[in-house]
Amino acid sequence: MRIPLTPHGTRELLILTLILGALATVLAAVAWPLALPPALLLAFAGSFFRDPERALPGDPEVLVSPADGTVTDVRTVEGTTLLEEPCLSIGIFLSVFNVHVNRAPLAARVERTRYRRGEFLDARHPDVGTRNECNDILLRGAYPVVVRQIAGLIARRIVFPFAEGTQLERGQRMGMIKFGSRTELYVPLRVQPVALVRVGEKVRGAATPLVRTGAGEQEP
Repeated sequence: MRIPLTPHGTRELLILTLILGALATVLAAVAWPLALPPALLLAFAGSFFRDPERALPGDPEVLVSPADGTVTDVRTVEGTTLLEEPCLSIGIFLSVFNVHVNRAPLAARVERTRYRRGEFLDARHPDVGTRNECNDILLRGAYPVVVRQIAGLIARRIVFPFAEGTQLERGQRMGMIKFGSRTELYVPLRVQPVALVRVGEKVRGAATPLVRTGAGEQEP
């Protein structure tokens, strides 16, 4: 069965296939077991860029997870970049073994984006949200939310291929963070958000219900 891969990894996979394929060929000529490490490394790279299809939750009102990974924090904050009002914040850590394609948590228009250069601390570090390279995406559907893509210790490239004004569907693919990273979701408290996940829980992008809200758009 063919494993679907994201097009955002085409360049990396092509380069790795050429280098590791050649290395495996040379080593196999010496002794075939020597070809196993580069072959396994190439298989791992392909696994990292996998992009499986996902079924959305049956309830169309819930916000779905914007990423695969482990929930690291569920908290309220005073606000964030592009959404300066009290919010519910949910952080998700993506290890190198997780799918790294990000998903839209709700049907919404890309209203604004803001990219910030920064450090590359481990994505589990408490200061990654303020110190690491990141990309904030303000999505406006029935109400505004912010998805923050944060580069981690290994990650060096954030991908968000959509221009401001683009309409996204709930669960639609919306770029990725290459290698270990973190994704955060911010939902304004004025729409009465309730987290449907707990710290330590595993989530899957587009498939896991993350937040239920009690109201539509309201004035802040």
